[in-house]
Amino acid sequence: MGSENPSAPSRAQSRIPGKNHPHARPNSGVVHDNVRLTENFTVIGNDLAQHQELSLLAIGLGCYIQSVRPGTAIDIKTLAARFPEGPTRIAAALRELETHGYLRRARLRAPTGRIITRTVSSNRPGHRPASTDTPSRPARRTAPDKPPPRKRLLPPVPQPSYPSPTLLQTAVGVLAVLRRHDPRLLLSATDAEHLAPGVAAWLERDLTPTAVRHALTENLPLEPLIRPAAFLAHRLTAQLPPPAPPSPAPRHPFQTCDGCDRPFRAPAPGRCRDCRSDLPEAA
Repeated sequence: MGSENPSAPSRAQSRIPGKNHPHARPNSGVVHDNVRLTENFTVIGNDLAQHQELSLLAIGLGCYIQSVRPGTAIDIKTLAARFPEGPTRIAAALRELETHGYLRRARLRAPTGRIITRTVSSNRPGHRPASTDTPSRPARRTAPDKPPPRKRLLPPVPQPSYPSPTLLQTAVGVLAVLRRHDPRLLLSATDAEHLAPGVAAWLERDLTPTAVRHALTENLPLEPLIRPAAFLAHRLTAQLPPPAPPSPAPRHPFQTCDGCDRPFRAPAPGRCRDCRSDLPEAA
């Protein structure tokens, strides 16, 4: 004969409704026959649905407003046309919802200048309001700060043997007029300052400013010049002419020596070299 366990209950204990639902009655009241909704539903908080101070009309109207799509008109005239309650009762219910924080209304100026009323519905009064001007977007992951791109330096240009201020000023003038022959050769002041010594190196090699300008503007490519200063720097370096040969000594006409009648070359009449060396030195 087995022994009886005195700690085991004699029968299964039934769930006591009043323990979890103090206002529920075990034998009366509503019984929910619900199904799990997977579409066409709205989550309504019990704070609104069971509010202790709102009227039944305000609770119902608040549930309706929370169920409609954004942009739906909920002004008094539209709601009075939608429900059998008149404008006066609907206006009073809207004021109740606004008093308890379920609605916020503000007057704004539209881009056209018209004053409009914007109504914001909140399912939990007192929480931090979200911005209503722009839709909320997930924060984008910011990329690490990158150093700014380094400016590409211009190629070096030839340098004159003696960069006199006058020569450099003439070179800048040559560069400044290039844009008149081709708008693509528009240079900044910084670019002209960099290229001026290269033009001066050409000028000191016995070339005129017009010749330098022709050399820089002839046979330009048809495609756009992305960096005109770099293009001119390349031409000044690659097409630099050789130094000009020394000019020959001037050939003077023949003169007849006043002392010995010997012919000699001189710019003016006088004595030849021998006769000049025979003259007594001045005391």
